[in-house]
Amino acid sequence: MKRPLRGLMPACLMATWLTACTSPPTTPEPGPAPVAVAPPPSPAVPPPQLRYDNAVLSAATALLKNAQLDESTTHALVIDPLIDGMTGQQSVTTRSMGERVATLVRQQYSQYAVQPFSPATIARSPLVLIGTFTGVNAQRQTSGTREAYRLCFALADLKTGKLVSKGLAFSLPEGIDATPLPSFRDAPAWTEDPATLGYIRTCQGTKAGDPINPMYLDRIVAAAQVAEAIEAYDAGKYRQALDLYSSVQRTAAGDQFRVYNGLYLANLKLGRRAEADAAFGQIVAYGLTHRRLAVKFLFRPGSTAFDSGSTLTAAYPGLLKTIASSAQGGSACLEVTGHTSPTGPEVLNQRLSLLRAEFVKSRLEASMPTLAKRVIANGVGSSQTLIGTGRDDASDALDRRVEFAVIECGKA
Repeated sequence: MKRPLRGLMPACLMATWLTACTSPPTTPEPGPAPVAVAPPPSPAVPPPQLRYDNAVLSAATALLKNAQLDESTTHALVIDPLIDGMTGQQSVTTRSMGERVATLVRQQYSQYAVQPFSPATIARSPLVLIGTFTGVNAQRQTSGTREAYRLCFALADLKTGKLVSKGLAFSLPEGIDATPLPSFRDAPAWTEDPATLGYIRTCQGTKAGDPINPMYLDRIVAAAQVAEAIEAYDAGKYRQALDLYSSVQRTAAGDQFRVYNGLYLANLKLGRRAEADAAFGQIVAYGLTHRRLAVKFLFRPGSTAFDSGSTLTAAYPGLLKTIASSAQGGSACLEVTGHTSPTGPEVLNQRLSLLRAEFVKSRLEASMPTLAKRVIANGVGSSQTLIGTGRDDASDALDRRVEFAVIECGKA
């Protein structure tokens, strides 16, 4: 800073940033009154964790009581089976939630008439109740060890295409049975399916008045047919399940991952090996086209060898050959990533997941040698769990998956 010219500026003004001037104070001109600034809003406090029964009752009651509907008429209501908010799977608990909500409606809410979730009912544009059940950690996030479950209910009006109510609650983990229903337990593979993703996005991160997600709305008739097929498979009616899945596949909305899984499972149960293999080829093609495919390979605990005690492992050579054959076309590379459940030290999980990925990589290359320079192996331990309970049983089999991701070779 340049020194001011002597005699042109009082010395006291040179120190106004540090001290007050010693000249007699002058009365300042009145200025505008200070504007009151409102404090920032407090962050929303999430609901407390309740016992499972109470959590279901709390979320369902909020949903049904607060619905923005004409109270002078009775509204047809269907329940699209509730699902896990991370995987889209249906479990023992999601099924029981749907049954409890239906019972509550029939007993206490006469303004709703519960009807079957079927294409015929959907054609009459009823209200549709959907819900997700999602494991969360202590910070209510879908990562790390899951210590609670978030229940999200939404009520969608097909006549207006908008949500008319929401319900939310958090459940303690006691009493939860996340064992997948047979259709999902037996499915060999998983990926994000737009139909399921649209369901989840309609329920989560929305509010009353928001539009129904178009990915869900455009496929809702097919969703009703898929629900019937899943119910038939779970009841052991494999021929009926196959007919229903085949019917869905022939529709405009039939290109769905869960449809191809269903075709594979039903054909396998009926002993139609060639048809099952063809369906698994569709599973792989769908997954790789969407650049992500997870397969549930069962390994021996702490080992890179497949579990020889499981009847499922007999199909692994054929599955790997199909994956290799599908991946060898084109010029893209394939990243094989191993995952583990959170059981045990993470440093060991990281190592084990990499070894398992390398084992699968070697099997792919043995089946299709031309892949040798286009496949890489990676292991992420338990850092990307989808279930996160660490139970190491059928309920968290997806946490021990092997993923196949299509990537640009320059990134390999």
